[in-house]
Formats: sequence, structure tokens, C-alpha cells
Amino acid sequence: MAASQNFKDLQWALQVIKSGNISLHSISFFLSQPTSGCHQETENSMNVNISKDSILCFSQLLTALATAKDSQESLRNLEFHFVEWEVQQLRNLGMLLENNLNIKQLVFRRNRLIAECLWELSEILKRNGVIKEIMFSESAIGAAGAGLLASALKVNDSLEELQIWEDSIGSKGAEELSKMIEVNSTLKLLTIFDSNSITATPLISAVLARNRTMEVHIWSGVNGEKSSKVVEFVPENSTLRIYRLDVSGACRVACALGWNSTVKSLDLTGVRLKSKWAKEFRFVLEQNHSLKEVTLSRTCLKDKGVVYVAAGLFKNQSLETLYLDGNWFTGIGVEHLLCPLSRFSALQYQANMTLKSVTFGGGRTKIGRDGLAAILQMLTTNQTVMRLGIQDDESLRQEDFVKIFRSLERNATLRHLSLQGCKGVGGELVLQTIMETLQVNPWIEDIDLSRTPLQNSGKTDGIYQKLGQNGRTEPEIDLLKDMPLTVPKSCRVFFCGQEYAGKTTLCNSISQNFSYSKLPYMDQVRTLVNPVEQAVRTAGMKVKTFKDEDTKISIWNLAGQHEFYSLHDLMFPGHGSPSFFLIVSSLFRKPTNRESKTSAEIEEDLQYWLRFIASNSRRAAQQCMLPNVTVVLTHYDKINQPSQEFQAAVNSIQSLRDKFQGFVDFYPTVFTVDARSSASVSKLTHHLRKTSKTILQRVPRVFELCNDLIQILSDWRSENYNKPAMKWKEFDELCQVKVPSLRIRSRHDNKDKVAMRRRAIANCLHHIGEVIYFNELGFLILDCEWFCGEVLGQLIRLDARKQSTTENGFISRKELEKILRGSLQSQIPGMGSKVFENLDASDLVRMMLKLELCYEQYPSDPNSLLLIPSILEEGRGRTQRWQLIAPDCIYAGRHLHCDDSSHMFLTPGFFPRLQVHLHNRIMGLKIHGATYSLEKYLILININGIHVRIELGGQLGHYIDILACSTKNLTETLRLFQQLIIPAIQGLCHGVTLHESIIRPESVRNLIPPRYRKAQFVPVQVLKQALLSVPAEGMYDYQHTWCSVSDSGRPILQAGFDFARDLLSDDDFREVLHRRYHDLYNLAVELQVSPEANPDGLDNPATSMEEQDKVEATFGGIAKGVEAVLQRLKIIEQEIRDLKQEIQGLRYYEHRLLLELHRKVNYLVNYNVQVEERKVPNMFYFVTTENYSRRLVTNIIPGMAALRLHMLCEFRREMHVVEDQVGCEMMQIDNMTVKSLAPYMKKFMKLVTFALQIGAHLAAGMGQMIPDLSRAIAHLVEPSLMYGAAGAVAAGAVGAAAVSQVAGSSSRNKGRTLGGESSRDFQQHQRAAQQWIVDFLRDRRCSTGREIAEKFGLWRVRYRDSGQIAWICRSHMNTRSHEIIEVPL
Repeated sequence: MAASQNFKDLQWALQVIKSGNISLHSISFFLSQPTSGCHQETENSMNVNISKDSILCFSQLLTALATAKDSQESLRNLEFHFVEWEVQQLRNLGMLLENNLNIKQLVFRRNRLIAECLWELSEILKRNGVIKEIMFSESAIGAAGAGLLASALKVNDSLEELQIWEDSIGSKGAEELSKMIEVNSTLKLLTIFDSNSITATPLISAVLARNRTMEVHIWSGVNGEKSSKVVEFVPENSTLRIYRLDVSGACRVACALGWNSTVKSLDLTGVRLKSKWAKEFRFVLEQNHSLKEVTLSRTCLKDKGVVYVAAGLFKNQSLETLYLDGNWFTGIGVEHLLCPLSRFSALQYQANMTLKSVTFGGGRTKIGRDGLAAILQMLTTNQTVMRLGIQDDESLRQEDFVKIFRSLERNATLRHLSLQGCKGVGGELVLQTIMETLQVNPWIEDIDLSRTPLQNSGKTDGIYQKLGQNGRTEPEIDLLKDMPLTVPKSCRVFFCGQEYAGKTTLCNSISQNFSYSKLPYMDQVRTLVNPVEQAVRTAGMKVKTFKDEDTKISIWNLAGQHEFYSLHDLMFPGHGSPSFFLIVSSLFRKPTNRESKTSAEIEEDLQYWLRFIASNSRRAAQQCMLPNVTVVLTHYDKINQPSQEFQAAVNSIQSLRDKFQGFVDFYPTVFTVDARSSASVSKLTHHLRKTSKTILQRVPRVFELCNDLIQILSDWRSENYNKPAMKWKEFDELCQVKVPSLRIRSRHDNKDKVAMRRRAIANCLHHIGEVIYFNELGFLILDCEWFCGEVLGQLIRLDARKQSTTENGFISRKELEKILRGSLQSQIPGMGSKVFENLDASDLVRMMLKLELCYEQYPSDPNSLLLIPSILEEGRGRTQRWQLIAPDCIYAGRHLHCDDSSHMFLTPGFFPRLQVHLHNRIMGLKIHGATYSLEKYLILININGIHVRIELGGQLGHYIDILACSTKNLTETLRLFQQLIIPAIQGLCHGVTLHESIIRPESVRNLIPPRYRKAQFVPVQVLKQALLSVPAEGMYDYQHTWCSVSDSGRPILQAGFDFARDLLSDDDFREVLHRRYHDLYNLAVELQVSPEANPDGLDNPATSMEEQDKVEATFGGIAKGVEAVLQRLKIIEQEIRDLKQEIQGLRYYEHRLLLELHRKVNYLVNYNVQVEERKVPNMFYFVTTENYSRRLVTNIIPGMAALRLHMLCEFRREMHVVEDQVGCEMMQIDNMTVKSLAPYMKKFMKLVTFALQIGAHLAAGMGQMIPDLSRAIAHLVEPSLMYGAAGAVAAGAVGAAAVSQVAGSSSRNKGRTLGGESSRDFQQHQRAAQQWIVDFLRDRRCSTGREIAEKFGLWRVRYRDSGQIAWICRSHMNTRSHEIIEVPL
């Protein structure tokens, strides 16, 4: 054979292999060729042709390759074509594979392998750990070969790819391979081409059942047919695609999918399925948690099959997309399919919450009437489906699609709707409905109308344009600002009164006057009431509504029983609400007898309700109008003639009118009626009508939209079985559909702002009494009488002693729901039975929790017990004592009382809400070990070793006592008061102002009854003012004295005292120091003195106490604990030293300012000594006499009369008021006097102010004539200088500020005098005042020394050292005689 350049003989091949001159990657052997030779295809690949005569060369080549270890390290692939293997040749191949560890691929194309060869190959694969890929193509390995391969691959852990092409392994071989798959986890690719598609079933089933991440491709071709793919599984995208499989095979695959976690997308398009498969697939849907998408298009499923699929959807929690188009089911199948995606009651949860996309339809799918109803129900109630496809439908008509689009008006979830090829989507009506729906529903992003009559006619452009508009961001508009306002059309009348007052009877009679006003003869009809019925109390609150022309008047009959009082706060009208009050009181104690009430009893009845109204109406910071109150006295028909007692009652009502002037608007007429007679109440009815119209005109206007919504809500109730409440989501839907101005116009709108507008409208409806709405409620209560009378009334009437499940005031949730369920089943007129399907007792419990009418014992436990304060019992007769008894305990108490307890009080609803609110706040802090327990008027708290008692006290509850026994220091204990407890109390009492006082610690320690604590507290501000009044050196040791307490001569508490530092926290004490510094700072500014830096650094924060570690029960632990205690004592001692040092710095600062102040005063007194040689005193002031006391005149104006002129003792540094000074009377102030004295008085009053602020003796005695100095001289001193004014003696002083350095020096103020006035102006004012006093005393014949001494008690003296003249008192004449020389005139 002639050899060319590329075609060599076999000897050359042997030589190349042995020498290794060519780096071969791939060698292909072709046997049974006509001639032998080799052909080098590429630089790294070689084809070897071997003829039948050269078979021995094949073995030689294999042997050469096996022995040439080093020369062929690059060999990777071996291919064998047309090889009829013998056992020895396979052994040579085995040796080659064992010696060369780089061969990764073996390919056998049209080989012939006898059984022994297959077994040998199997053994080779068992031993080999290198080969990654084996392919058999048309090698007729059969089922036996497949079995041997399977047995080898059970052991082999390196092979990753196995391909068997056109080798009929059959079902038996497939089963063997499936067993291998169950064991082998390294195989990554399996490709099978078999003549029978049945081979796919066991293989893919094994892959799925064992969760193998193996790529599978199985092909088949039957009887010479064109080959087609049967199964494809690609782990990279987790997609399983089945193209052709019989029913039994499909069922087996379904079984394998049950617990599979590798398949996320299953596609069975075109596979003919039956209900048998669907039954298996149902369990797949129930068990599988990884399937996200299932495509069952054109699978010939009928109703039964779809029912099974739908049943699986009920429990499925992972599937997101389902395609069922092109199947053969009817409306029954559609009904079942959409059932898990729908809700049939407001109380029912949607079964499947994960499915986002569903598609069905087709020419053989008959949706029909049942299917349409199911579609409408799903679109109306579903909250998860974002894509819906109804494709190629021929059964639905135009009006059916109109209904579908109408239902989309309330759907805020669906984003994509596909109606491809639906014959019924056409016509103007459908087009108009689609446009109207898109106007209401901006959430739909896409509507696919391809191949529909509407699309074919070219009428869909407007639809797509509107979809684009809904996707644009609209400019924000403040809709509330632009909405018109109008006069409200509904007014509420609250009937207040005690039980048996006749409120219900009166309401019925007024009702008759409204109902029969057009029938005159009915006005004289008396409603005869059986005395037994008359004595029956009305249980709970009742509401009656009347129409008076275009005005709606609703009468809210507040329950008179005391147990209902705690709910009245919830019903009280808000600020600006159109409402007024009728206080109804009976003239008799019981309607069944003639025992009349005394005037005191009637006054007590009325006073409670007046205080209740005043307390609640004060909640509004600015009232547009006072609450209107009318008094009605019932059972007047039983009085034969007016008696003295009746007249006394009238007088007491008049006194109440005077007392509550400024708190309520009292109607001047008191109505006396027989509540049973419609004729007797006719004037009262007229008054109601007239007052309602008047109030509607006076109250603030409401949104015009509110009046429209009243009718919309009424229509909604009638359409929804007269439901008493609607969820907020339902209100949102109603606004979106019915109220264009409250509609979300684009899906990019600011939803929070739209929600805020809707809440504002709901609040407005609440204020006018149409609904009950609270932001945290989540519901709108449309039937107020039902909620207040039935629901809340059930709580009030709940008797804890009769409930088997109650314990210490707690009741189980199930028991409470059972009780509340009775309120839902009460016979409410007009309420349909289906209301029970839309409102559950658990909803009512959630309402109560949000309204803080009860709380959960363990909030994290869904079955936690609930505590309702209304069922708590009083703890009378129990011994009150502290649970914590230790020698190092400290005791602290605070007393909070109403500032005006004669007009206001803490309403009965306050303390129960406080009990719940405080519990929720404490539990929200998640403090480990905190405990909380309640009694009727008591809260017991234990937080970190601080035991707290909160007691409600006083007549009708006008004060609260907070008592504490603590192992912590006083500051930590009081911080708990100030940061947690007191803010919670003030947050609930709203407009009622509470003043804080300090309770005597001894009374807290002994827990003496509240009646003995009345004289055992001091207001906090009074104690702070007292500290400001004492000199700086006395502040730390200031004592507050307590009086003794006794009962019928028996001592309860002895008299005693406590240091102020033991009553105030460190924070309060430092506040007092800061206020003192602030007053000194203002004085320094006025005197142009630059104070030195604070040596103690007031800005340094209080020393923080780190929490000590727990003491271990060992000697080392005890030693550590002792060391910690000693360290704590050192810190406390250092704090005391710091405080004393701070006070010392305060004394030094105060001393410097006093020296400067005296210098200024002496300058003022002795200015211009030459003016008549000081022949008259200079320091004068005016007083006026009021109620046998003198008041300082701080400002003079023309026309003032009955003033007296007085003089101060002018002794240097000890100026003071002279006792028993007669003074001179002034008849009237004229303009000349004002002109002469006003500038002088301004300067003089400034000096007096600052002297009193720092507690100086400069103007001793003058403070007693100034009850409120801060108010008296506010026009004289700058506001910044008055901050914290009046220190020692001014009870109205407020403010505290930290001391800072005064910038600048006195040199910049050169030429300025007190108050920043120039020296020239000051001289003129001083000279004018001195001249006026000389002239005034001359006119009063008081110009000589003797006359001045008689009227003013002052004598003229000269200081020995300076020679200056001064007028001083007799006391200084005696005690300072060595410093002065008398200079008589």
C-alpha cells in the first residue's frame, strides 16, 4: 500500500505510540475496513483503520498504548467503531485504562459485545475511577448489557455521563438502570434513545424520587417513525418536560414527584391524561413544596380530573402558576378549580394563598353559568392571583364579560388579564365597561385582547391608552384641602342621668312627637306604662334616630347604671362635634313610690354629669364652643303642688349654673315633664329641634363628602345583610369604587396619602356620630347601638364569680368569645342571618384589645387568658402591707390631684384604661421578672426591685397616689415614676391638669389609709421654691416639717421632718440649683458683672450607676459583693461631696453678686448728694390696701387713687421695709407725677426683683406685699430676665436653666448704668424723682426731721467712714451707733 503524507501504515502508528513524538489526545479505531492504515486528522487526533486481515494489530496497538505509560500521558479519548470484541482484547483495553489515568471518554459505535465481553467491560468500569463519559451507539447491548452497566455504575463513582443510542435496552434494562440511579449520585447526564418510550418511566421516576441533579434526555422512535423526545429534565432551570408518556407512566412519574425538591417547573403539554393521573397528582400538590409552575395545557382533562387538581390546591403552599387551557372540562371543573382561590364569607380564610397565575379555557372548555359565578366570586374575594387567563373561550357572552370586568372594580390584586381569542369580548357595552373599570381600578397593568372581536375591529386603542395613563405618576393633589365644606346634617343628643330617671320613657315620648307631629289628636295621648315595666331598667346604651326635615337627630341614651359609667368616655363626642346634652333627673327616688328626692340628691345627680361633661370637653386644646346642657326633671306629674323642697331643688340648679359658668353652656330653662306623656314633652321636643339646628350652624363645617358617604354606607349595609361593622379593607374598596375624590388614580399614586385622606373622612364621620372609628381598631362600627349596648354591654354585665373559667379577674379567650357570640346572635331588627358569616367573636376580642378595654396575660400566647378591668373586685378588708420588707428599703410617694376638682375629675373610664395601658407599656419594655396585678382601684407593679402601688382616690376619683417601696436609691425610683408611670397617667387624662405633690415617706412606709394622708403631702413646686428662698449654705440641710395625724385622739403619725434632699431626686435637686444659678446669672447681666467659671461644672452629667453583678454563692462571690457595696458607698459619698461643693460654688457666686448689688444700691441712694443735702429719704415706694393686706404698686398710671407713700430704711447692705410705718396718703396720681416717677420706679423695681430672686436681705419684707412678683413686674423687666423669677417668695415663679458664662467685660458698658441706660438720662430721672419727693413732702407738711421720723420712722445720719448721708430706722440707730452720727434737721 502506498503511503501519502497523511496516511501511514500500522507500523508507523506503533512506532509513534511507543516513541511519544506526537501528543495524541484522541484515537479512533475503525475495524473491518478494506485496508489497514492510520490517518492523522489533526495535530492531536488519529484515526486507525484495521482490516479483517490485521486483527492482531488491534491487540498490539492496545498493548502498546497500555505499556507506553510515559509517552501517551496526553491521551484523553478513545473511540471504537465496528469492533467485534473478544475477551482478550477487552482485557488489553482494561490494562490500558488501568495504566493510563488520563482517559476520560470511551465511545463504542456499532460494536459487538458478547456476554463475556460485557461482563469484562463491567468489571473494568467497577475498577476504574477516572472515566467521565461512556457512550454506546447501536452496539446492541440490550437489557443484559444495561444490567451489567447498572451493576458497574452502582460501584463506580467517577462516571458523569452515560449515553445509550438506538440500543433497545427495553423496560427490563431501564429498570436496572433506575436501580443504579437510586444508588449512584455522581452521574450528571443520562441520554437514552430507545425504540420504546416505556423506558423513560422508570428512569425519570428514579431521578425524581431520589432528587438527583441529573440531566435526562430520553428519545424514542417506534416502527421507523421519526424520532421524538419523550422526557427532558434540566436541573439548571429545574424544569421537567414530558412530551409523550402513557397514563401508567405518567402516574408513576407523579408518584415520584411527591417528595421531590429538584423540579420547580412541570410541563405536560399535549400528554393525554386521565382522572387516574389527576388523583395521583393531587397528592403531589399536597406534599410537594418546590413546584412553582405546572403546565397541563391540552391534556384532555375533564371535570373529574380538574376536581382532583383543585383538591390538591387546598393544601398546596408553593405552586405559583397553573396552566389548564385547552382541556375538556365544564363549569363544574371551573367552580372546583377556583374554589381554593375564593372566599365565601368574610370570616373565611382563602385556602390557597400562593397561586399567583391561573389560565384555563379553550374551544372544548365549556365555562357556562356555574363557571362564570365561580370566576366572579374569585375576582371579588381573591387577594393573591395576579394573572388570570381565559383563552379561546366560546361559551361566555358579552354580558358575561361585562360582569367579569365589573367584579374587577373591587379587585386590587390582579395585574394581568388575558382574554385571547374569546369570542364574547366585543361590542360597545364591553368596551365601555372596560374603560369604566380602568377608571376605578388602576392596578391592572395589562389586558391581552389579541384575536378577540374587539381587537379585530380596532377598538382597543383607548384601552391601551388608559392602561398607560394608569401607569404614569400623577401630580399629587391635596384632595382634603380642595374638597368643599358644608354644614353637618346630623346632630346627637346625649341623654345623661342616673338609673330610673326615665330616660328611655322620655325618649319614647319624644319619638312619638317626631313620628306623629302631623296628627294633632295624638299629642294628648299618654303612653300607659305598667308600673312593673316602669321599674325595669334599660340595659345598656340605646340609640334612636329621627328625621326633622333635612336634619338627622339621633338620641344616645347613655346607660344610667353605675357599671356602665366606665364606657361613657368612649362615646363622648369629640372636639367640634355637633351634639348637646340633656341631663335627666327624677324628682323621686323610685318610680314605684312617692318618696321624693332632696335638693341635695338632685344636685349630686346633676353635678356628676356636669363634671363628667366638663372633664371630657376639656380634652380639646381650643374649644369652638362650650358643650350645651339642658336639665330635665321627670315625674313632675306626681307633684300636686310645688313644695319648699322643690324650690330648694330649683335654687340648687341655679347655683350649679353659676358654678359651671365658663365650663358648659347652660340652657336657662329647666324642663319639668311627665316622661310618659307626649304632650308634656312637646316643648322639650321643640327645644331639641331648635337647639339641633342652632348647633349645626355653630359647629365647624364638615366635608361635604361626609354627607354623601352617610348614604353610601347606608346603601352598603342594606346590600350586605345589614352588617353592623365593616372592615377597613371594605371601606377602602367602597371609597375606590364609589367615591372618585378618595380614589387611587394611578398605581404609582402615594397610597399612604390616599389612606390618610380616607382616615380623615372616617374620623369626621366618627365626630358627627355616624360611625365609631378609631385608627387602631381596623373596623368601622356602623351600628353604634349594637356595639355599645350589646358588645360592650356584655363585658359590663359579665359577673366574674359566675364564670367557671375566671381566675383573679382573668377569663379565657374561648369563654369570652362565647359570651360575645351571644351579642352577634341577638335579634337586631333588619340584620340578616348572613351577618354571622362576616363578623366573628374573635374580631370583637381584637377590637377590645386595640381599644385597651382588656389585655392578654401572655401576649405571645394565642390562648392566653384575658383580663377585663370591669370584672375586677374591690379588695376591701384586706390588710395593706408591702411585700418587700428590708432595712435598707427607701419609701417614696407622689400625689397627683386635679387642679380644679370642684368642676372636673378623673372619669370612671380613666382608671380601667390606665390599668390596661400601663400593663401594655410595661410588657412592651420586656423587663425580665416584672410583675403586674390589679384590683378594682389599685395597680400593683414590681420592676427590678421597685414595688409600686397606684391607687385611685377621692370622691368620684380626683386624685391618684403613686407609692413605692424600693431597694434602689431614691433617684432611680423616682425616675421610674417620671419616665413611665406619670406620663402614662397624663397621656390618658387629656385635658384634666394634674398637680404633683410629695407624700410623706413615713406614711408610705406604713401604708396609712388615704384619709390620713390628706395633710401628709407637699406640692413639689412649693418645696422647690422653699429651697430657692433659703441662703445657699442652707439648701442641702433644708428640712420640711410634717404635722401629726390622729384619729379620735389616737395617734396615727407623729410630727416629724425630712430633709429636702430625701424627698427630691438628684435630678430635681440639681434643677433647683440650676434655677438658682440662672437667677444669679440674670442679675450678673443686669449689673454688668462677669461671673467666674463655675468651678464645679454644672454641665457635667450626674454620675451614672452601673448595674452590679449578681453575687455568687461562694466566698469569692461574697467578697466581690462586699467590695461592690463599698464601691457603691464611695460613689454615693462622692456624689454628696460634689453636691456640697456645687452649693459652695453657688454661695461664692451669690456673695460676689450681692457685693455688686449693694454697690449699685448705694450709688442709687447717694447719687447727687448735693441735692438739698439729702434732706429727705430717696428710697420710696407705693402700696395699696386690699382686704386688710398691703400690695406693692409696681406701675403707676394717671388716675390711680388711694395709694400710700412709704420709705425704706436705707442702711447700706441692709435696706428693708420699716414695720408699722404710717406713711403718707396720696389722693390721686396725675400726669406730672407719672412723668417724674415712672423711670425711677422701673429702676427701683428691678433692684427689688433681683434681690428677692436670690433671697437677699436687700428689700426684706417687701416680698410679702407681692403675691406674684413675676406677674406684677412683667412689664418692667425683659422676658429673658424673668425666666425663673421670684425665687424665694413668688409662688408663681417658673423655669430653670443651666448657668453659662457671661460674655464680654464691663469695659464695653462704660458710660452705662443699671438697665443699660446712659448716665445723663439716669441723672435726669433721679433728679426729677428727688425733686418730686421734696415737693410732695413739703405739701404734706412733712419736711422736718421730726415729721419724717413720725410718719416714716427714719432718722437722718452720716456714716463715720465715708461721710455719706442716709435715712435709717430706729433699730439700726441702736445696733449700728458706732458706725453712724445722727445729723438732725
